[in-house]
Amino acid sequence: MPIVLRLDVMLARRKRRSKDLARAVGITEANLSLLKSGKVQGVRFATLEAICRELDCQPGDLLEYVPDGEDALRRAG
Repeated sequence: MPIVLRLDVMLARRKRRSKDLARAVGITEANLSLLKSGKVQGVRFATLEAICRELDCQPGDLLEYVPDGEDALRRAG
């Protein structure tokens, strides 16, 4: 999928734990894990807003457009 979630990167930068973010945002740890892994088809704006508020970031800090195939190349290189 061309849209990649960089939630794990922002969590590390902010030194926050997934468990604590999930609680603060009001979603389950399982759903946050799915977001982190990119195994979702969409995210509600309300959830995105809450994550941005808690991590003090912009949506563009969490979402990145990577044309198909380029993400695999980035991981390999």
